[in-house]
Amino acid sequence: MSTIKDLSPKIVWNNFYLLTQQPRPSKHEEKVRAFLLEWARERGIDACADETGNVIMRAPATPGYENLRGVIMQAHMDMVPQKTADTVHDFEKDPIQTQILGDWVGAKGTTLGADDGIGVALAMSVLEDKTLVHGPVEVLITYDEETGMTGANRLKPGLFQGDILLNLDSEDEGELCIGCAGGLDGIADFKYKKVKTPSGYVAYHIGVKGLQGGHSGMDISLYRANACKIIARTLLPLITKYDGKVAFIKAGSLRNALPFEGGADVLLPADRVVAARQKVARIFADVKAEFQDSDPGAAFQFAKLDKVPADYIQDDVALNAVKAILACPHGVVRMSSAFKGLTETSTNLAMIRCGRGHLTVYSLMRSAVNTAKAQLASEMRCVFELAGAKFTTTGGYSGWTPRPDTPVYKVVCDVWKKVSGKEMKVNATHGGLECALLGAKYPNWEMASIGPTIVHPHSPDERVKIDTVGNAWEFLKELLKAIPGR
Repeated sequence: MSTIKDLSPKIVWNNFYLLTQQPRPSKHEEKVRAFLLEWARERGIDACADETGNVIMRAPATPGYENLRGVIMQAHMDMVPQKTADTVHDFEKDPIQTQILGDWVGAKGTTLGADDGIGVALAMSVLEDKTLVHGPVEVLITYDEETGMTGANRLKPGLFQGDILLNLDSEDEGELCIGCAGGLDGIADFKYKKVKTPSGYVAYHIGVKGLQGGHSGMDISLYRANACKIIARTLLPLITKYDGKVAFIKAGSLRNALPFEGGADVLLPADRVVAARQKVARIFADVKAEFQDSDPGAAFQFAKLDKVPADYIQDDVALNAVKAILACPHGVVRMSSAFKGLTETSTNLAMIRCGRGHLTVYSLMRSAVNTAKAQLASEMRCVFELAGAKFTTTGGYSGWTPRPDTPVYKVVCDVWKKVSGKEMKVNATHGGLECALLGAKYPNWEMASIGPTIVHPHSPDERVKIDTVGNAWEFLKELLKAIPGR
């Protein structure tokens, strides 16, 4: 099999292939939106974009099944644009280069976009396949899910006739998701002045790469290394013991992805370089040993720069920022007592940026408990304000509270057992799902989230397991037939 279009079921993989050819990073969905509308028009499918940019499609019931309750299949059109440092790729222009890796499909040096392109492809395939049996079907494809759930947040009430929502954004086969964590973005901003580089200093670049990264919710419990923390860890002794100056610092790429790369340009007195290099080497060795199991591919760099930067970040701000980054919570804060193995509360120290007199640190806090999320934000605020930064929060959304007694859950579990011969595992996710926002706008909806197995979303190691896509397709077809009547 040379391409994913040769995989089975062909209808699903072909639609996913078509999606991989459309640029669709979050906040740049214009091309994929136009593609979806044209795809529907060519097939005679009723479709439109709402006033905010979501795409809505509809198909009438199969004759004789008009009395089934209406189903809304929901997925999001955008993808997380992540690539390795040595990959040349413009997410706003270039198609994703997919590759078959044994039992999995991945991409060459970038995120794959199976999150949530596979969900979109499944919904498209239901509308396209005229042999299927189903009641009234509607499809909601939202935009900008990954950077704020904007499409779901701006969806208007009263647009849909159905009252069962099947979210197609879960990432574990055989698992029924009935709840999710809420999220809140944190932004800590340090203002600084530029100081002229004194004579007698040389410049070095400290780099971290090769970390696995991953989804800041789903993978936070894997205790992978954090590039932001590692960079700060090396900078602290350079500043305090070797009179180092920080000229530039950058780490991480997205607030909802674990930071897997980062670097800083450091000025050092020429006569302190040997000792400083040895100190950095010891820190790198410590990090390598600490994360030998969870991040075995970690790679580090301490390289001399050809040109010495003309200025650097004022000393007190650089030191306070580094201390705050090291003190800032990152990782699992509390595990769930209701669902074994599920993270309840966490924070992702996601990005560091500097320029134009501002050093800014971005984080994403998640919790299934709104008060715990607020308390975590308060702790973060205290850390950064004590260090002299201005701390603000934005993009907050509530979690999706599990309701395990709704009739749709029994139908989903019964159909899965019929199709697979296995019991459906009922769980919640520490990732964010649009069900939380959609349920607030349509409180009469019964909601469930399902999907094939996807690993390492939000990272260049993203993979989708081939056979689980076929299983998801068979499951979805049988589920639509089993929807109860009105």
